[in-house]
Amino acid sequence: MAGAIASRMSFSSLKRKQPKTFTVRIVTMEAEMEFNCEVKWKGKDLFDLVCRTLGLRETWFFGLQYMIKDTMAWLKMDKKVLDHDVPKEEPVTFHFLAKFYPENAEEELVQEITQHLFFLQVKKQILDEKIYCPPEASVLLASYAVQAKYGDYDPGVHKRGFLAQEELLPKRVINLYQMTPEMWEERITAWYGQHRGRARDEAEMEYLKIAQDLEMYGVNYFAIRNKKGTELLLGVDALGLHIYDPENKLTPKISFPWNEIRNVSYSDKEFTIKPLDKKIDVFKFNSSKLRVNKLILQLCIGNHDLFMRRRKADSLEVQQMKAQAREEKARKQMERQRLAREKQMREEAERTRDELERRLLQLKEEATMANEALMRSEETADLLAEKAQITEEEAKLLAQKAAEAEQEMQRIKATAIRTEEEKRLMEQKVLEAEMLALKMAEESERRAKEADQLKQDLQEARDSERRAKQKLLEITNKSSYTQAMSASPATALPADLPAYGLISESLSFDFKDTDMKRLSMEIEKEKVEYMEKSKHLQEQLNELKTEIEALKLKERETAMDILHNESNDRGNSKHNTIKKPPGQGRRPICI
Repeated sequence: MAGAIASRMSFSSLKRKQPKTFTVRIVTMEAEMEFNCEVKWKGKDLFDLVCRTLGLRETWFFGLQYMIKDTMAWLKMDKKVLDHDVPKEEPVTFHFLAKFYPENAEEELVQEITQHLFFLQVKKQILDEKIYCPPEASVLLASYAVQAKYGDYDPGVHKRGFLAQEELLPKRVINLYQMTPEMWEERITAWYGQHRGRARDEAEMEYLKIAQDLEMYGVNYFAIRNKKGTELLLGVDALGLHIYDPENKLTPKISFPWNEIRNVSYSDKEFTIKPLDKKIDVFKFNSSKLRVNKLILQLCIGNHDLFMRRRKADSLEVQQMKAQAREEKARKQMERQRLAREKQMREEAERTRDELERRLLQLKEEATMANEALMRSEETADLLAEKAQITEEEAKLLAQKAAEAEQEMQRIKATAIRTEEEKRLMEQKVLEAEMLALKMAEESERRAKEADQLKQDLQEARDSERRAKQKLLEITNKSSYTQAMSASPATALPADLPAYGLISESLSFDFKDTDMKRLSMEIEKEKVEYMEKSKHLQEQLNELKTEIEALKLKERETAMDILHNESNDRGNSKHNTIKKPPGQGRRPICI
């Protein structure tokens, strides 16, 4: 009995020593992960584990988001995970998202993973229409998204219809115009073709540089009421606090930049904004829930901290990350240049090989024609030789007949008849025999000349045959050389053509000061070129807007479209409102 009790006690103590765990599911913009967490873990423990898994060092932009009764909330770093009002069913789900947005993505986002996560999140917000984007800018952003996914445009690979299954434009933009998917793809592809040479991270950064100028980029909206009970919207972002009309999320009625706010606080459901300028009235408002005020204050503190950090010297950690990022960018640029050179050499070698193959085919055709010419020459020579032999035999036969006629004439003369008549007849016969002999002699001479001409033709035919054989021998020697070149193109290239064989190269680079200075000069040059391109880009956007304006269905314009057009006509924007000096629409008493 005592042993059983001791056994149960030891089992209980062992059970208490074992750490209890629970399962957490983390959803990022492109993947899901599950972790076993200890019950004693605080929010920071889980957050750090996720960041280490992702290889993320710029942790200050991100947070773990969850929902409480249809209200968004963020995991607090100094509070236990299970002490939050999260669902108790396992796995407990959190979304790893950007909580704070940079003012300038190109200057502040250092790591490639940070840029990529921001790109995916902003792209989804634009496609889900949580960020308003005008149609012409939507097409340009879509082209950069295609460049990031597919790389450089290749007409042979990216044929018509290759974007048919891609979600690239907000449905609002598609419905606003009388344009088929093919017409949209044609315009996106036209922009896409201009981004040649940009790597994925560069295309994603160009996307963010355009998106960060949109009015709703990085703004968290909250429904509030002022002291008069008027319904308003509070916007919190990297620049400050903004008050909006509920029907217009694009242009704030008034803005409070962070450097002009002395204090923000809340008591129960009442929230207070105290401007730095004491001449400006304190702005107070009420939210529907205490939980919302806590979230607003949390976002205010985080955005204000980042606002102040940007205006100070970079910390040692940030300096280190930026130095590593510059080195990595230089290494990637050198690697891309090396790959570009290798690609160019391969293309040149392939062109040389194709030229050699074409020349080989041409030489083979010439050899075939020479063989046929040689065969025809041999046949002609044989025919001429046979004809010459026949002519020679005919000449001999005619000469023999001429000799017989001469003998007959002599015999007739010897046996001439003594009578006059016989003499006359004999003379007549002699005359005829002489004429016949003369004709036979002439014919014999003509045949002899013809035989000589045939011998001369035979000699020329044999000379032609000899020349054809010599040319065939030359062509055969050339064919052997070309075949040897085609069999080993890498070894047969001209001396001035760079080889492109699979040469093992070291991927490590020694970054000297001169290399970094040269890279810095190149980056400065790229910045100047970018400013020039920005003007050209705006002109192109205006051209695109004009081009598709005729296809717009005015009756399908949303309230956002109308507000955006009116704001552009008046030159109003969130940024302009922030830059207004005190006294120009800055006193909240008018709201």
